[in-house]
Amino acid sequence: MPEKFIGYKKKLGLRGEKVAAKYLQEVEGYKIIVKNYSCPRGEIDLIARDEKTVVFVEVRSGTLPFAGWAEESIGWRKQKKLRQLASYYFNEKGQEDYVARFDVVIILFTETFNVQKIKLIKNAF
Repeated sequence: MPEKFIGYKKKLGLRGEKVAAKYLQEVEGYKIIVKNYSCPRGEIDLIARDEKTVVFVEVRSGTLPFAGWAEESIGWRKQKKLRQLASYYFNEKGQEDYVARFDVVIILFTETFNVQKIKLIKNAF
C-alpha cells in the first residue's frame, strides 16, 4: 500500500518496528529472525535471537505527548496471546528444546517521526 494512504497510527507502528529492529541489531546485538511473524493466532512484531535465547519482541510506539511509557498497556491478555503465538511458532518450527524470552521495545517519536527515546525492557513478563 502506498505510504500516503497509510493512516497515522499504522505509519507510526511501522516506523517503530523498523527502528526497533535496527536498534536491537546494532545496539543490543540481537539477530532478527522474523519481522511481523503471522499465523492463525495473530502476529508478533519481531522474533530475534539474543545469543541462545529466542526473543519475542512487542514494539510500542508513541509521540509527544505520550501518556507514560506504555509498559502497562501490555496486560495479562496481551501477554497470554504472545505466549500462545510463541508456542505456535516453536511448534511450527519443530523446536521442542528452546529458551524463550519476551521483551518490549518502547519508542518515543517527535511529531515529525524523529526518534526521541528508545527503551528496551528485557524479560518484560
